Amino acid sequence: MTVTASTVQPALQRYRPTELDTAPEVNELLERLGLGRFLPDGLTAFGGRNDNWAGTTVSGDQVFVKTVARAPDGTSPELDRTLAYEELAGRLPVDSPLRSPAHLGTHRAAAISAYRLLPGARSGSEVALDGDFDDALCREAGRAVATLHGLDANGAEIDAGEAPLPPLGWLEAFPWSALQERSMAQIAAWKLVQDDAEVVAALHLLRDRERAAPRTPAHCDLRFDQFIHHEGTLYLCDWEEFRIADPARDVGAFIGEWLFQATYSVFAPTGAPNAPTLGFDLTHEEIIERGSAGLRRHIPRVAAFWQGYLERRDPDAGLTERAVGFAGWHMYDRLIATAQAHATLNPVARAAAGIGRVLLLNPSAAVATLRLEAHSGSSR
Repeated sequence: MTVTASTVQPALQRYRPTELDTAPEVNELLERLGLGRFLPDGLTAFGGRNDNWAGTTVSGDQVFVKTVARAPDGTSPELDRTLAYEELAGRLPVDSPLRSPAHLGTHRAAAISAYRLLPGARSGSEVALDGDFDDALCREAGRAVATLHGLDANGAEIDAGEAPLPPLGWLEAFPWSALQERSMAQIAAWKLVQDDAEVVAALHLLRDRERAAPRTPAHCDLRFDQFIHHEGTLYLCDWEEFRIADPARDVGAFIGEWLFQATYSVFAPTGAPNAPTLGFDLTHEEIIERGSAGLRRHIPRVAAFWQGYLERRDPDAGLTERAVGFAGWHMYDRLIATAQAHATLNPVARAAAGIGRVLLLNPSAAVATLRLEAHSGSSR
């Protein structure tokens, strides 16, 4: 369930009441699957850009149902990509490190899919903010992502089109329609990119390197809230952007998530008792001290993820440097997302942009700092 952040703090999984009156296809799908209709009592939904419902059916099954976007002609590339992943994932052994909530079925015309609900599960964002996304879980995430990148896609119909972000056309100017849909803070965030000729050039170079890189099945929208932790098991979900792409995108996004956490913790440390409130009036010395402490806490998580990745897959020689570049882009992407509901950019956003800039302009220098050591062969 994809969450759009409305504050500087990454959004948590949130519940809201919902009705099915406007979506009769939901119960049509559930009845066709032999699960029966949703019981109205206890029916809830998760926050996110897609309509969704979670609850118990008359058969006693706990189910999560979500919609994805449809094009004006009725097609749904997001649904096609999701189903392509489900077909490919069907080849995985039972004990695979890559796990997703069980897909129960799909109503293609309505672009609605049903999944086995994991009651009491926590999103990866919540786990990270609580300080519980520890080295062991990061290693599991690395093993899962490497398994995804190692899937044999021969014979599978998977989108091979270029991933849309970063949108290179927007590095010069916004289309008018996009400008109208963005907050003042988001426009200011984009100007940080557009007005920086070195960053624009680095993003073009990153896309050039991506086009020349080996490609694999990839998630292409990897964030903490795409992970679910349930009864000791880590799951990866939300496959609307799944495609054949540069695996460095996923590795870089996971690294970027931790760096964004480290940036946020400068102003509002998380995962600690009695954490202070937002400290936008910090002195320069306090910012440096907190920033260093945040990196010391979070870089071992990156190292654990990379260790898990190497246990399952041998990356290509340039993957780590490209991943650092994508981590740099991820910092800009996150600051743009968190600026959605704001009129001005706050210090968290500006700090994230500064780190993203450093990574984009000199990715090779950050490989060792982030402990992305050279691999010595996987142990599949």
